[in-house]
Amino acid sequence: MKIAVIGGGSTYTPELADGIGRLLPDVTDLVLVDPDPDRLAAVGPVSARIMAAHDHPADVSWTDSVDEGTEGADAVLFQLRIGGQAARHRDETWPLECGCVGQETTGAGGLAKALRTVPVVLDLAERARRRASPSAFIIDFTNPVGIVTRALLTAGYRAVGLCNVAIGFQRHFAGLLGADPARISLGHVGLNHLTWERSVSLDGTDVLPELLAKHADEIAPHTGMPADLVRHLGMVPSSYLRYYYAHDAVVESLRGAETRAEAVARLEAELLDLYADPELSTKPPQLAQRGGAWYSEAAVDLLVSLTGDRRDVQVVNTFNHGTMPFLPDDAVIEVPAVIGAGGAEPVPVEPVQPLLRGLIAHAFAYEELALDAALRGGRDRVYDALLAHPLVGQADQAECLTDRLLAENARFLSWT
Repeated sequence: MKIAVIGGGSTYTPELADGIGRLLPDVTDLVLVDPDPDRLAAVGPVSARIMAAHDHPADVSWTDSVDEGTEGADAVLFQLRIGGQAARHRDETWPLECGCVGQETTGAGGLAKALRTVPVVLDLAERARRRASPSAFIIDFTNPVGIVTRALLTAGYRAVGLCNVAIGFQRHFAGLLGADPARISLGHVGLNHLTWERSVSLDGTDVLPELLAKHADEIAPHTGMPADLVRHLGMVPSSYLRYYYAHDAVVESLRGAETRAEAVARLEAELLDLYADPELSTKPPQLAQRGGAWYSEAAVDLLVSLTGDRRDVQVVNTFNHGTMPFLPDDAVIEVPAVIGAGGAEPVPVEPVQPLLRGLIAHAFAYEELALDAALRGGRDRVYDALLAHPLVGQADQAECLTDRLLAENARFLSWT
């Protein structure tokens, strides 16, 4: 099996290499593709050393050529950040000036990232399709995952979106229960970065009420919200829900604070220095601070099931196909799905209660408009997407955000 990683110069990549080295013996070639030669010079060799330390025989190589890297690939992983941490820093700051949360996947910053990213991803996907195996899947780890995956799927690509929120909760709950994570399954429902755990099954029995009764104070910090709110909901919201449930407080907390982009940029510089050490052949502890916990396990599980037709259940981003009847079939949702050689097919879910349903439908309406703006451009489309966003919804604020977004991202948008 040949795996190509587009954005292979990411500091995440050694995490992926470690997971493949430990868990995926069938890989014969791992190719890292990135336009940044300095990053490849550090990330490529350390990834090869990590694989070798696991006695994995795969050939690890790196290139700046998408065509070369994807030739004959059986799977193509996308982990891109158009504009790098500098663009992310701006996404996290200028929306605050208009009274909106500054975040890389949510609100106006998330829209900016989608506008920068979707056209590039679609171009890369077409280039990969010409070179990769006809049966190859694209696994998208690029944010905003829901919008990017919908762009890929509606364009006809074999794609599955992946996020680490669900596997992070699974591992956390398993630790609280003292159980093997394989015994835990989640009633995970929503859109990417807008999800709730409505059940936690241990060997088929829902133990979420017990978890909340005994461990709400330990679970709450993983949501960024008070334990009392988690108890009231009777379910566990992802940490991204705090941008909706506590928007104004979050905006105030972000004003003048160090951005996540600044922290990550500093950490990435440290990691790249570590990766350059020719003696380093294991993941450095600092990598755990980079984000993307359990990324490698989630990616490897998905790869094994897609290429081996395992038909197990994993939480992914894929077409709705009637799973949530209040959304169109071609909405991309984040739910448990059966994973096999044909892709991902959502498993049925319990009816979604109004408290969740309204916000999901509202956010998806924004995502429809965001994708249209990313594909066709135009100030009016950007404005409409912002006006429809649950975190905006005010005409004056949408005007302010539209002007700032276009000014900040003009060099990335061919239509401006």
